[in-house]
Amino acid sequence: MLGLMQDHPLLISGLLDFAARYHGDTEIVSRRVEGDVHRTTYAQVQRRAAQCANALDALGLQAQDRVGTLAWNGYRHFELYYGVSGSERILHTINPRLHPDQIAWIVNHADDRMVCFDLSFAPIISAIAPRCPGVRHWVALCAPEALPAELSALPGLLSYEALLAAQSAQYTWPVFDENTASSLCYTSGTTGNPKGVLYSHRSTVLHAYAAALPDVMNLSARDSVLPVVPMFHVNAWGVPYAAALTGTKLVFPGPALDGKSLFELMQAEGVTLAAGVPTVWLGLLNFMRDNALRLPALQRTIIGGAAAAPAMIRAFEEELGIHVLHAWGMTEMSPLGTLCSLKNKHLALSKEAQFAIQVKQGRPIFGVDVRVVDGNGTDLPWDGKSTGNLLVRGPWIASDYYRSDDPSPLQDGWFPTGDVVSIDPDGYIQITDRTKDVIKSGGEWISSIELENIAMAHPGVAMAACIARPDPKWDERPLLVVVRREGSTLDRAELLQFYQGKVAKWMIPDDVVFVPAIPLGATGKMLKNRLREQFAESQSAAAG
Repeated sequence: MLGLMQDHPLLISGLLDFAARYHGDTEIVSRRVEGDVHRTTYAQVQRRAAQCANALDALGLQAQDRVGTLAWNGYRHFELYYGVSGSERILHTINPRLHPDQIAWIVNHADDRMVCFDLSFAPIISAIAPRCPGVRHWVALCAPEALPAELSALPGLLSYEALLAAQSAQYTWPVFDENTASSLCYTSGTTGNPKGVLYSHRSTVLHAYAAALPDVMNLSARDSVLPVVPMFHVNAWGVPYAAALTGTKLVFPGPALDGKSLFELMQAEGVTLAAGVPTVWLGLLNFMRDNALRLPALQRTIIGGAAAAPAMIRAFEEELGIHVLHAWGMTEMSPLGTLCSLKNKHLALSKEAQFAIQVKQGRPIFGVDVRVVDGNGTDLPWDGKSTGNLLVRGPWIASDYYRSDDPSPLQDGWFPTGDVVSIDPDGYIQITDRTKDVIKSGGEWISSIELENIAMAHPGVAMAACIARPDPKWDERPLLVVVRREGSTLDRAELLQFYQGKVAKWMIPDDVVFVPAIPLGATGKMLKNRLREQFAESQSAAAG
């Protein structure tokens, strides 16, 4: 017997229709690549998304055709999120921080028929267009008079504003199977070619519901949310969808992601929630510290994409009065998997005991099931001590990669995350390392993340990465690569002394190398593989 409920598929277009109908005058604020601040509303976005869908029809794009975007966080990109997916095409967000060779490979692998781009990425378009014969239309996200002169000879070059102006704002969103593909996002590809993760309308809407929950982003129509995490990085962690679902004001930072620019925009727009990776928050934290500034409206920030150092979490909480929600996920998970919020029983604990929980990656949200297993696939106890490989499954977790020649990555229906973790009895996950980053010394495991967190707690350290260096006796030993804070005179001996009493002596790094900068990947994560290559043969790193 089936239930007697109406059958309405979960479609992305429904999110925008809801926002426009019930929160039509709620603002969407964008700092544009043109330099100004632009204001629109959900109602206006709905009309322009309809014009976008009509334009795609007029250009002959078929259902399920891929539309690529090389764009910052802004209202035009937001319109494409809905105009493309809502009309049954597939939105393919492309990370412009990748090398042009990788971008061209991704565009061709996705078989994009159209690519929309912000003006700041015109040089990338110049570099890849001759190598992407399948793209029929290159659409600059600008007015016709602003079309870049260097692209004037590019076949199929169009102005987004001119394209929309020629179309009606009336459009009937098609109704189709909710399992239809909606968007495509490629992993950053630090090893080998990037892999495509293909989301569905159903998975996206369910993920948006979960993101808005009180113990997750806790979004409401009273919030003003600024996604620092790019819209080309796992769909800005689902914020553009969850905001529409709740009628939340959106503030888009565009290309200006430095501490000063973020602070000014947050202050001006009364931002209550912001989300981004640790490297971005480090810039904001340092700017606010250096200038003795506060953001009274900012209640909470979500830090994910990489493990946040406890020292950073403590600084936001204790110095700035901003609550930190530590999150974990991955592209293959849409991306939310866990988020760290306290349970009622934790409220009676001391501040330090609460903090010990907050620095973990959190507990799974509804829709995500987890296991921790050893090398033989045997489940390990949730005792907060046993470490093993983390497996996940759920309705917004990938079952395979797009157009992959490799077998499905699933293991008995579970996706292997590549993270080494422990899980405590309450389900809180503590990531101790990535499988590829853990250091094995004399048969014992050393967590690179734990050693990095200790270094980051030193006031003279701006950024730290810990890598394995080959050792003839112990197989591997930890090497610490450090960027000093401006004005710091921190040396090797002082930093190694800082580890005394914090970890076992055999875990303390053998050496420290000071560098001007640590290489970051396209999503803001430290590229430890490059550091390992750079320092693999170094036996006297301290000289650096």
